[in-house]
Amino acid sequence: MTQKMRESLPAWQRFKAWIGPVYLSWKTGKEYLIVLLGALVQAFAMRLFLVPGQLVSGGISGAAQIINHFAPIPIGLMVFVGNIPLFVLGWRFLGGPRFALRTAVAVGAFALFTDLLVFVIPAQGMTQDNVLNALFGGVFLGVGLGMVYRGGGTSGGSDILGRILNHRLGISISAAYLLTDSLVVLAGGFAFSWENALYGMVVIYVSGLAAEMVSEGSGIFRTAIIISEKHADIARDVMETMERGVTVLSGTGAYTGSDRPVLYCVITRSEVNQLKEMVNEIDPQAFMVIGVSHEALGEGFRPLK
Repeated sequence: MTQKMRESLPAWQRFKAWIGPVYLSWKTGKEYLIVLLGALVQAFAMRLFLVPGQLVSGGISGAAQIINHFAPIPIGLMVFVGNIPLFVLGWRFLGGPRFALRTAVAVGAFALFTDLLVFVIPAQGMTQDNVLNALFGGVFLGVGLGMVYRGGGTSGGSDILGRILNHRLGISISAAYLLTDSLVVLAGGFAFSWENALYGMVVIYVSGLAAEMVSEGSGIFRTAIIISEKHADIARDVMETMERGVTVLSGTGAYTGSDRPVLYCVITRSEVNQLKEMVNEIDPQAFMVIGVSHEALGEGFRPLK
């Protein structure tokens, strides 16, 4: 848009045209900051819990731990070098330049932070109890991973390899993760002990839960689908009493062929019993399905932005 065309626009449109690039720059900077903080949290997980406890969580970082046990090569350096060939091979599977660049930042920052924290954190870590190391290491690692995902990147390593295996061999992403991480944990069992390998499986499970919670939401929301002859009364009470929005969907009974309006609403976990009691009072013959939603965005919940 030329300067002359911009000046001919109304004031509010000129402001919108000016603020757009500023907002995008701020949003992009915020995403990169989240990726960097996520990489730092992952590095803390490594130095505080996983490396001192000799717990391998899979991926390139787990393989680097095993090599470091036998040769004094910095873990972060091996993580960075090990991701280079995977990054080159997996460039086309990383979701475009935007995601690829954030993945490169995440991997580079994690490698750098992991090696720098050696000079700050004692070699024995925070605790000698491997149960605590597995649990807290998994939580820290998962929170860091979830932050990287929310920032629009990936953690490299297993993420990239999983996508390559999925594309080349048709292996599902989840199966590819399980295969690659299990092989690394198995190698950790030979390098350290089989007890530590079992703790490593706990780390993988806990970190997966934490990463999912951070990146997709905590799952505190519930979706309700209600089919009832008294759908209008139920919808009115949900909107007036619970102050929740309701959407009426068109449905057709497969057996009767008659129109069956379907109510759809999103509520919090604590409102489930209230909704069930309300529906039961209005129509005990109603059919209702309660589902789990990871995140709710929009009016009445978190803003969609």
